[in-house]
Amino acid sequence: MLSTQQIQMPSERRLQIAGLKDAVEIAVDRWGIAHIRASNADDLFFAQGYNAARDRLWQIDLWRKRGLGLLAADFGPGYLAQDRASRLFLYRGEMDREWASYAPDARQICEAYVAGINSYVARIESGEEKLPLEFTLLKTRPARWKAEDVVRIRSHCLTRNGISEILRAIVLSKAGDKADAIRKQLTPSVSPVTAPDLDLSSIPLAALDVFKLATASVSFSPERLNAPLEAAGRWIQVNGVGDIVQRAESEGSNNWAIAPERTSTGRPIMAMDPHRTHAVPSLRYMVHLSMPGFDAIGAGEPAVPGISMGHNGHSAFSLTIFGGDQEDVYVYETRDGDPASYRYADGWEKMSVVEEVFEVKGYPDQRLSLQFTRHGPVLLEDREMQRAYALRTVWTEPGSAPYMTSLSVMRAKSISEYRSALRNWGTPSINHLYADVTGTIGWQTVGMTPVRPNWNGLVPVPGDGRYEWDGFVAPDALPASTNPQSGFLATANEMNLPQEWLEKHSPVGYEWIDASRAQRIHSVLEGQPSHRLEDSCALQNDLHSMPAERMQAVLRPLAFGLDLARQAASHLLGWDCWMGAQSSAAALFEVWVTSHLKPALYEQFASDPKVRALLQPGDIQSVLDVMESPADWFEGDAFEHRNAIMERTLEAAWRDCAARFGDRPDKWEWGKLHRLLLEHAVAKAFPETAAALDIEAIELGGSGSTPMYAVYRPNDYQTITGPSVRMVIDVGAWDNGLFINLPGQSGAPESGHYRDLTTAWTKGEYNPLVYSREAVDRETVARIVLSPQ
Repeated sequence: MLSTQQIQMPSERRLQIAGLKDAVEIAVDRWGIAHIRASNADDLFFAQGYNAARDRLWQIDLWRKRGLGLLAADFGPGYLAQDRASRLFLYRGEMDREWASYAPDARQICEAYVAGINSYVARIESGEEKLPLEFTLLKTRPARWKAEDVVRIRSHCLTRNGISEILRAIVLSKAGDKADAIRKQLTPSVSPVTAPDLDLSSIPLAALDVFKLATASVSFSPERLNAPLEAAGRWIQVNGVGDIVQRAESEGSNNWAIAPERTSTGRPIMAMDPHRTHAVPSLRYMVHLSMPGFDAIGAGEPAVPGISMGHNGHSAFSLTIFGGDQEDVYVYETRDGDPASYRYADGWEKMSVVEEVFEVKGYPDQRLSLQFTRHGPVLLEDREMQRAYALRTVWTEPGSAPYMTSLSVMRAKSISEYRSALRNWGTPSINHLYADVTGTIGWQTVGMTPVRPNWNGLVPVPGDGRYEWDGFVAPDALPASTNPQSGFLATANEMNLPQEWLEKHSPVGYEWIDASRAQRIHSVLEGQPSHRLEDSCALQNDLHSMPAERMQAVLRPLAFGLDLARQAASHLLGWDCWMGAQSSAAALFEVWVTSHLKPALYEQFASDPKVRALLQPGDIQSVLDVMESPADWFEGDAFEHRNAIMERTLEAAWRDCAARFGDRPDKWEWGKLHRLLLEHAVAKAFPETAAALDIEAIELGGSGSTPMYAVYRPNDYQTITGPSVRMVIDVGAWDNGLFINLPGQSGAPESGHYRDLTTAWTKGEYNPLVYSREAVDRETVARIVLSPQ
């Protein structure tokens, strides 16, 4: 379970830094975690910012420039459209309310944090520290930060379901509800409430473009970097709709908290493995923050102070995405001859227009307009149709900077303090789990959840005043649990609204991630009355496919006439449903479902190829429902119809695998197809740096339905989403904690911690998450002492 690495001799570096009140120590352990010790809060968060810049400067600088819409200044006109899109979604509200939402000292913490970043940038400017390679390649420099930069950026947050609303409008109007159910299952089952005078078929797919661009990562290519100003409009779209939807809907997580009566230690166990788009460096960064009265270790995002998951020596806390619906698309009738006015109530209302100046490398500054309705940023104007489209999102509300309320949560020392801290949580909507040294475990769902009095938020609605939010669901009204009779709590982004809660409340959302992981996790935990740390590690790496198990039950009684279909069915029925990288049956199963069965169902329910393209990546739960209950989906002899589809697609899948892997099924391997390519974004523009920047491809098992989450693109099976960080915490015996972070802690390619955790992560191994002073000192390999100048 534990990985092994050679012990290094500690080194020490002493620096004098302006801005500190007292000396601070940064002890880096042999796995790259920085353990920061300070005597006061200002110095602690200053040092956290300094250390984040030391390890991840390129990453956080690009995060800031992307979020604030400052890319074109560094990279040229190819980034101008993305800058405009990003600025549409910046927080523009009252800052005093914003800061107060997170913690009484949130502003002070962020000021200290960015002062630390700026201090490291100053050392680069003076030649005392080395400029990271990416800046040199792209001939740019790191910028200075302001405290509000940390919170004003919202567009990296995981919210829903604006994209799905537009897709549903198109699919429903052109292909019907069954096609849309194949695209995305609604749970609890519900019919979208539509406005009788809004033609859903008139809503254009282009209404998605600005939002997709605002939330996209930054790409680099010679073409984009060298684009002239007149070609700036070429870079207004990113990726296909299917890719965007899959990334948006697949970013989730697993977590569980086991009560002491169900563990081998007699103490609670907390496990967490947040799932986000894989990247180099990874999204998460592990850090240990210690000062008198506060001692927390865990993971967060390197551009944000504090930690969002981990423990503080009394309480452990973790999170997964919860399916609260926090967005709505509005459609406006605009005034003939005055497109900046839109119909509202009995009259016309003017859009707010903000003129923004964009610096563009190699060109004069550009002035572009941003339009806003009372609901939010305008996504698209269609003057010919006299239409405009805007998005209302909780991002515009004070207190909705992602994860920032963790500044309060990470200091909670009781379940009551914890729940009190979570009352102000804005985004994203979250399943929060808690466990502490008293043996208490708890679950609390959080996030600003709009109250929609007369519709259910599943399709766009007119923005004329008939469909307005009526505040937000009260935090105390959201589902929660403390010390359940089952002895454990576990979440995996599934629909987990309790039935007794639903009997009293309207659902907070209807779109959830595949329930297969949650079903497997609950099944395993229910069968472990004496759960161990190693059991949590094994479960985080579990490759059992519930969809495969269910599909076997459908296949078992069937007899096919086609020889290859019989061979395929036999191959799948002899399998244990374990999605190992070396599994032949796993390769056949995923190729069958993804490349043959799903497309066959798309054809059944959507005749238009353009609509079928919008159904990707498809909802596996709906696919399983078609197979298990065909009479609910097909007319006539539904079972014969289903069987014919299965036979035809199984034969095609067998031929497909033979073409991909060769004629010997015993040589087929899922991991040969299903790989994780950890490619640095900059390497795509500078291929000669790929060896230094990219991580060697990893052959992976798993899928989007296994606890070891490995969501892949349907077109090439390359893994895009999964856990970078995994943690397992022995609550109360903190030095027994375990972690891994793919590919490593550092974002500097020349660092020994850039890729050093890759092999252990791939093998399902872990490293000690050392916490006590003695354990940290024992594992320290480098020490940086910062003293006041």
